[in-house]
Amino acid sequence: MNRALLLTPGAGAGRDQPSLVAIEDALAPIPVERIDFPYRLAGRKSPDKPEVLMNAVRASATALAIRTRLGQEQVALGGRSMGGRMCSMLVADGFTALALVLVSYPLHAPGKPERSRTEHFPSIEVPCLFLSGTRDAFGTPDELETATKAIRGPVTHVWLEGGDHGLRRKDAEVAAAVADWLPRVP
Repeated sequence: MNRALLLTPGAGAGRDQPSLVAIEDALAPIPVERIDFPYRLAGRKSPDKPEVLMNAVRASATALAIRTRLGQEQVALGGRSMGGRMCSMLVADGFTALALVLVSYPLHAPGKPERSRTEHFPSIEVPCLFLSGTRDAFGTPDELETATKAIRGPVTHVWLEGGDHGLRRKDAEVAAAVADWLPRVP
């Protein structure tokens, strides 16, 4: 395979989050690495500062490229909610990646659309897949589609009807969408 995927969990979960496991299973034989962030490994519930989280993604993505004998430009980054956001911030900061796979991107805190988490979007130039529920309190379809217009790379949206931020019982749909999209990224 000429690509790999690094997956990161949301703030309240670990590497065994069901949607991440489903994505890994659906992508076989494409190599997938699911990671835990340092605070989870240390047994803490509260996430580390973004710099620490981004450094963990950087180190894990670099190790995945070395282990799979791929160039860094052949490794896609992504994950759920906060994990995906950290991947997008790292890529916006200049880290090389094939693409971004962003499941339930946390556009803003629930009920606070004025505090958008998109200041880094104009610096993203890689293909992006956003998978979101149509009832996500962290960003409506209209809000997310408007915000992602600032991304310079090609953006694909997959809307999971009736899904909230957790996308419960939608793991198979999430995995199928990623398995359809990622192999086609040039």
